Amino acid sequence: MSPSLRLAALAATLSLAAACSILPQSEPVDIYRLPVTQPAGNATPLDWSLRLNKPLASEVLSGPRIAVIPQGDVISNYKGARWSDPVPLLVRNRLLDGFQRDGRVQRLSADDSNLQADYELGGELQAFQSEYRAGDQVEVVIRYDARLVQGRSQRILASKRFEVRQPLQDKQVAAVVAGFGSASDQLVRQVIDWTVAQAKNQ
Repeated sequence: MSPSLRLAALAATLSLAAACSILPQSEPVDIYRLPVTQPAGNATPLDWSLRLNKPLASEVLSGPRIAVIPQGDVISNYKGARWSDPVPLLVRNRLLDGFQRDGRVQRLSADDSNLQADYELGGELQAFQSEYRAGDQVEVVIRYDARLVQGRSQRILASKRFEVRQPLQDKQVAAVVAGFGSASDQLVRQVIDWTVAQAKNQ
């Protein structure tokens, strides 16, 4: 390499190092799992299989940020905090874990594996956020439009909207995450009972 080329390369390296030194450092981020308090069940296993699909979600709810609606129609997120997974994956895995803990449906799979099952559970996640109400009250809101589909024919067998609201006593992020855990426990119990009841009617 000629002296002029070596000087040019050295200047470019020094310029890049200088630029990197003035870039703002990223703020630390706390990563939260979705808490679970659902106990394990000991019910008699059913003889059909179920595949759980990630729910569809809007762009706001499709990432790992913890959403909050502080006022009106403004959607924001908690600074310096996020979920351990994108929200649709978080919800699907929580439902999958819930079915496993419940014990009635034991032949379970997820859409990542692409295995065929007797039934498929999917739908749309319409809300997964905390919301400020009148009087500065805060609550977690989860709204899930579920669909039970026949695996082979892909025919919709049943659909239902589930909505859970969990009031919060504390506005700190840790308390909000705990509220999401409680609301998710309620949602999972309702979805499991509904799914089992609908499959029995087929």
